[in-house]
Amino acid sequence: MATAVQKITLSSSRDIPFNKLVLSQANVRRVKSGVSIEDLAASIARRGLIQSLHVRPVLDADGQETGMFEVPAGGRRYRALELLVKQKRLAKTAPVPCVVSRADSDILIDELSLAENIERAPLHPLDQFRAFQTMREKGMTEEAIAAAFFVPVQVVKQRLRLASVSPTLLDVYADDGMTLEQLMAFTVTDDHARQEQVWENVRNSWSKEPHQIKRMLTETTVRASDKRAVFVGLDVYEAAGGSILRDLFQDDDGGWLQDPALLDHLVAEKLKAAAEEIASEGWKWIEVAVGFPYGHDYGLRELTGVTVDMTDDERAAREALRDEYDRLESEYAEADELPDEIDQRLGEIEQALDAFEQRPVIYDPADIAIGGAFVSIDSEGSLVVDRGYVRPEDELPVETERGEAPVADDSDPAAPTVQRAVITIGGQPTETEEDEDDGIKPLPERLVIELTAHRTLALRDAVAQNPHVAMTMLLHKLVSETILHNSTPGCLHANVRHVFFPAQADDLKDSLSAKNVAEREEAWKQDIPANDDALWNWLTMLDDTSRLALLAHCVSYGVSALYERPNPLSASGVSEHGLNVRLAQADRLARATGLDMVEVGWRPTFGNYLNRVSKARILEAVREGAGERAAQLIDHLKKGDMAKEAERLLADTGWLPEPLRLVDLDGQAVETQADAEPGDDAALPDFLTEDGEEETSLEDEDGELAVIAAE
Repeated sequence: MATAVQKITLSSSRDIPFNKLVLSQANVRRVKSGVSIEDLAASIARRGLIQSLHVRPVLDADGQETGMFEVPAGGRRYRALELLVKQKRLAKTAPVPCVVSRADSDILIDELSLAENIERAPLHPLDQFRAFQTMREKGMTEEAIAAAFFVPVQVVKQRLRLASVSPTLLDVYADDGMTLEQLMAFTVTDDHARQEQVWENVRNSWSKEPHQIKRMLTETTVRASDKRAVFVGLDVYEAAGGSILRDLFQDDDGGWLQDPALLDHLVAEKLKAAAEEIASEGWKWIEVAVGFPYGHDYGLRELTGVTVDMTDDERAAREALRDEYDRLESEYAEADELPDEIDQRLGEIEQALDAFEQRPVIYDPADIAIGGAFVSIDSEGSLVVDRGYVRPEDELPVETERGEAPVADDSDPAAPTVQRAVITIGGQPTETEEDEDDGIKPLPERLVIELTAHRTLALRDAVAQNPHVAMTMLLHKLVSETILHNSTPGCLHANVRHVFFPAQADDLKDSLSAKNVAEREEAWKQDIPANDDALWNWLTMLDDTSRLALLAHCVSYGVSALYERPNPLSASGVSEHGLNVRLAQADRLARATGLDMVEVGWRPTFGNYLNRVSKARILEAVREGAGERAAQLIDHLKKGDMAKEAERLLADTGWLPEPLRLVDLDGQAVETQADAEPGDDAALPDFLTEDGEEETSLEDEDGELAVIAAE
């Protein structure tokens, strides 16, 4: 016979006045978590009490009901109702929906409280995203949704963006096939097909970190911080129909421009317009490029113009700005932090003063007719115009010291031209009787060579006995070739071959060394005369200190410490021995000059070294520069993250890779700041000094927790 199933009886529910309720001391919730009491009270005021309280009658000493009820489950709702009563928004006797359990139940009140809290299943983040999306589709604005759920509008935008990811990927996320951070990475683009394509490429890969997903989604785009984008302007790009990808979850530095072809077209158009305006000044040529490599003006003669002086009004305006700047600096000298408006004003004054220093230069019209200009964009996205360069083929003919070139005698144009044969015997020309006449003919070529050989040898001897003249001659030659770019051969067969770099990093032209060389040359150019005779006289009058400084500057152009693959079979190649000699001499020069690459500003960065070597090399660098402890704390990171952290850790250590280290005479690296034993207290990022890994969460614009997604 079948046993009857015992039926259960549910607790009854009824409305109980609020002033008859008390919070149970058996409530297990002690730690604040989730939505605040204030937000819950506001939610109840807006929507009413969605979930009833669970209560149990309070008994007196004799076991009789007192008419009061304690609340073991629903304590936060009770406190929210209590807050509304204190705010006079709810009556003390307002009826509260309650589920009442029996006072004599054999279930402990503590069990009720614990079960009510742990048996609740939290809402899956995706359900929340989709709920927000549904409310948005039904007409609620993002601001209204944010107000209804007491979150910033930015959080609502983030959740709506997550809900807009490809449905295929949302299903993967719902099945725990990807993390929330990976899903966030896919929001940088609205292209569902591209999102799914990238996921297929990374789903079974060892490298499917969010930054890798984002990189793949934006690999055909251009960063908004790119100098081309800054030069054109995002507004102009968007007005032309270009679209921009945005990242709502992290600082994206302006986003990513999706149409590089359109951007390059806009850049070309703007550069062309600038070039046409400059060409109207009368220059023979204009060369345009987004950027020119270091040394692009080699071999060109730079014209010297006249700087336009400031007018009286401009001088007065400049002095007024200087006085205002000094006054503001003095007024706020003791302030720990400048007010925003003062800081902005000081910046405006600095820009205005810099503009006064950038004076226009007037060139001779004859020079403009044979010269040209370079038009490009600097690293900050500003237009750069370098005027006043003359190419060798455009140089005007130079008159010789001994007069004009001879002019042929054409007094008798009808006279026939007779080509006479030159007969030589034993290398000596033969002369016949009929050759002799009363006319004076040019000397035979061979004789001229012999005579000038005598003169050359005598000049060598004389120069060798006069060091001052020898120094002047060498300086004259070197200055003409390296600074004035005069390639016309002279009587001295000595030269410095300007060595250029077949491969160079993007930041080479902005390095401290490049700036020093350019500034030094510009300073010399201010004094060096362009005329050949005037240059000789000027060099003769220089004091010995200046002559040596100028000689050093010219000679420096020929220094090469470049490594190149030995290739003695090439016309311009170098042998293994030649390369070793070059590098050994470069080390000798470094020792002699006290060169320290750290002092000249070189630092290992993500782009110039760390991301271009293996993880083992990165760890070796951090171990040498920041210590074993720092290396151990980043050895678990992916290569890209490891390289970024290594850049920060090595920033002030003075560490250098082997090719940049100074080598002593024994072939050992000279000790630098990084070679000293690093202390274990080297500054490390917060997350690297914690035990275990921190849970990743989304943050709002103020840096406070906003996620959000999994609340």
